[in-house]
Amino acid sequence: MREVARRFGVTLRTVQRWVRRATGRRLDRVDWADRPSGARPSPRRTAVAVEQAVLELRRELRESSLLGEYGAAAVRAALRARGGIEAVPSERTVARILVRHGAVERGDRVRRPAPPPGWHLPTVAAGAAELDSFDVIEDLKLAGGPLFDVLTAVSVRGGLPGAWPLERATTDAILPCLAAHWQVHGCPAYAQFDNDTRFQGAHTRADIFGRVIRFCLQLGVTPVFAPPYEFGLQNAVEHFNGLFAAKVWRRAHFTSVAECAAHAARYVAALRARRAGRLAEAPPRAPWPVAWEFRPQTLPAGVVVFIRRASVTGHLTILGRNWSVGVPWAGRLVRAEVDLGAGEVRCVGLRRRAPDAQPLLAVLRYRYPRADLEPDAT
Repeated sequence: MREVARRFGVTLRTVQRWVRRATGRRLDRVDWADRPSGARPSPRRTAVAVEQAVLELRRELRESSLLGEYGAAAVRAALRARGGIEAVPSERTVARILVRHGAVERGDRVRRPAPPPGWHLPTVAAGAAELDSFDVIEDLKLAGGPLFDVLTAVSVRGGLPGAWPLERATTDAILPCLAAHWQVHGCPAYAQFDNDTRFQGAHTRADIFGRVIRFCLQLGVTPVFAPPYEFGLQNAVEHFNGLFAAKVWRRAHFTSVAECAAHAARYVAALRARRAGRLAEAPPRAPWPVAWEFRPQTLPAGVVVFIRRASVTGHLTILGRNWSVGVPWAGRLVRAEVDLGAGEVRCVGLRRRAPDAQPLLAVLRYRYPRADLEPDAT
């Protein structure tokens, strides 16, 4: 076979293919014509005549249909009405024929630039203020041990990370982590959480401000509550959660929560060193106040921000109450700023397409009904 291949100037593989094709048959009865490589046409493929009929009907319906319908369903109905085809293809097959021959108009996908980090808060988007975003990774399982949680944090502008493995991420366990984090690195202008009761407070009745809210307001930090399922608002901390799971949890074997906490502290320190340049360019943070003490029963007169999506009737549900922002903003994002000192709720419209345009939708009166509100923020 090699000698024949050299003689005729072809490859050995070609000669071997000729031999296989002629095996068991007379040479004058073998088809020596070249055959295209690849798979053979399927015997169930739609006939060329049927495909041509589909394309012709598509053009006719597009130009002369009274209803203006020339999609796959309309083409198939016209094929059945015209007759002459023994087996009329299904609607899905007609759609594939149209796509295969480029007979379907497809609009160009509009790619809009992503809004800046922290776009829902103008000072954060402009780089003038810092936002620390917090979340909880729940129910990690030790080998042969109990479940535990990890409180995670990351700043939006500087990327300052934090991770605290806890036996259970209750409010009592979260507050010391916030204090330890801010004592070392300073207090941000905003702290963002989801709507979990351990952050916001109980949802059993109206006008409840949990201890995390009181803790933040007493330090001059504005708490922000964002829905966890709203795309983009929690991207920073969700990305850090993925990093922690990939770089810490899946790469090491832990026998106790304390062992995981020690490893997490080393990882966070190394990540902070990696991001030193970015942290140096981050907005300044307020220093931890001297001789400060948390008073759980005191609610300072500050601002609490809620990011909500208006209902189809233009209403918001905040603090167990219904507020109206108007039907024109129905189904859109709203930033509701509950100003306890001024006794009002400022509702601002938000749109990802135009993050710089944030119109004031409504200013609603709100009076905190309890007597534990301080007249001036500390």
